[in-house]
Amino acid sequence: MRPPELALAAAFVVVALLAGAAAAPFPAALTLERALPHKGVPAEHLRERDRARHAGRGLLGAAPAVAGVVDFPVEGSANPYMVGLYFTRVKLGNPAKEYFVQIDTGSDILWVSCSPCTGCPTSSGLNIQLEFFNPDSSSTSARIPCSDDRCTAALQTGEAVCQTSDSPSSPCGYTFTYGDGSGTSGYYVSDTMYFDTVMGNEQTANSSASVVFGCSNKQSGDLMKSDRAVDGIFGFGQHQLSVISQLYSLGVSPKTFSHCLKGSDNGGGILVLGEIVEPGLVFTPLVPQQPHYNLNLESIAVSGQKLPIDSSLFATSNTEGTIVDSGTTLVYLVDRAYDPFVNAIAAAVSPSVQSVVNKGSQCFVTTSSVDSSFPTATLIFEGGVAMTVKPENYLLQQGSSGDNVLWCIGWQRSQGITILGDLVLKDKIFVYDLANMRMGWTDYDCSLSVNVTSSSGKNQYVNTGQFDVNGSPRPSSYRIIGLVPTGIAVALVHMLIFGVLCSR
Repeated sequence: MRPPELALAAAFVVVALLAGAAAAPFPAALTLERALPHKGVPAEHLRERDRARHAGRGLLGAAPAVAGVVDFPVEGSANPYMVGLYFTRVKLGNPAKEYFVQIDTGSDILWVSCSPCTGCPTSSGLNIQLEFFNPDSSSTSARIPCSDDRCTAALQTGEAVCQTSDSPSSPCGYTFTYGDGSGTSGYYVSDTMYFDTVMGNEQTANSSASVVFGCSNKQSGDLMKSDRAVDGIFGFGQHQLSVISQLYSLGVSPKTFSHCLKGSDNGGGILVLGEIVEPGLVFTPLVPQQPHYNLNLESIAVSGQKLPIDSSLFATSNTEGTIVDSGTTLVYLVDRAYDPFVNAIAAAVSPSVQSVVNKGSQCFVTTSSVDSSFPTATLIFEGGVAMTVKPENYLLQQGSSGDNVLWCIGWQRSQGITILGDLVLKDKIFVYDLANMRMGWTDYDCSLSVNVTSSSGKNQYVNTGQFDVNGSPRPSSYRIIGLVPTGIAVALVHMLIFGVLCSR
């Protein structure tokens, strides 16, 4: 469901080179993980990566656990030329091992690479140690057979594969193919997941529950590449068979989750199964009976002026609509709304900003800050609910030379589907209130403390600590490693900007 390939500006090429259920109150400390990016991402691969983040659904598990608000660490960043994804850690199996998985609200299944695996990367440019789950090495693991009711449920939604010739004891399998041609296949297992649960006694407890997840033994396409490799994908979709629904059905967590993704290159943020409560949060209904988090986008404004865009372009159908997807790096705007949006931005920039258009991509050179040089946009949803889109939510910095900074529009054209990815999700609290089928947001500094509530009340969580599951301090950052020597990078940008300035 990703948009078609788009032509990028020459400035984009320069940047590619540069890229070197709820119980009583639970006040306690939230984990805030920050991770410095490690490697760059070629610009031409951004769209392909975005395509590889829609999967199927999860399977329902069962086991008692301690009720509370579940807290996950967050690493990675929204910068597509450094990391371009956010990921968390999950502990699975007995003995437990830790796995790095991308945070993806555009899919439902949690899956990790398993041993043995064909095509699975063994190293990662994100400076993380990859692991392979081995169900035979876990004393609590069990393969899900085709006769299992949970497999039957997945078969009905197309998320499981069982041949008619398979015996009832045959493994419940799956095969997912993504928009860029990459794919993964494997089988479902149930095993113990360990996580931090914030309890009413102001302590963080080490909790666990039995969940069903995918065990990937084959990967293809871009999933085989090691530059941004993680151990798997953690789907945070709303389907009843997702891990989110599993934990809710077990009484482990509320039927709500929230995130606040830090937009700086340091990245990190907050991810909790619970509801972040802050002043300024506004809510709009989720479109019911949709496989993704669809919202009713009604109009777009730039500098307070509503754009001449037919609202029917955003209507939800099988091939159209507006979805929120943390597994997508950029933002994809339906084609007939794209030009009015970009033209309105270009017309509203400060007179000191030099515009550059190349192959349909709008870029700018400025010596001033983006906040003072570029307009603010607004997305208006059902009920008149507004989402502020600051310049850093639609621009990508392409480089600099002296005081001159090159920026390009980071939003891309899409056929039918408008996808709100990390570029616009960053530096905002997002609340996915599945119990009431609504989504809320507000602008926020995601390095600050937040208030979190279960269904029974509001509680202060202070994210001042960096703790692992045992309460021990853990590293808060990774080292940045560029792909191009600084002198060469500066020279490339200088030449481009010099040519722009001379053409005035």
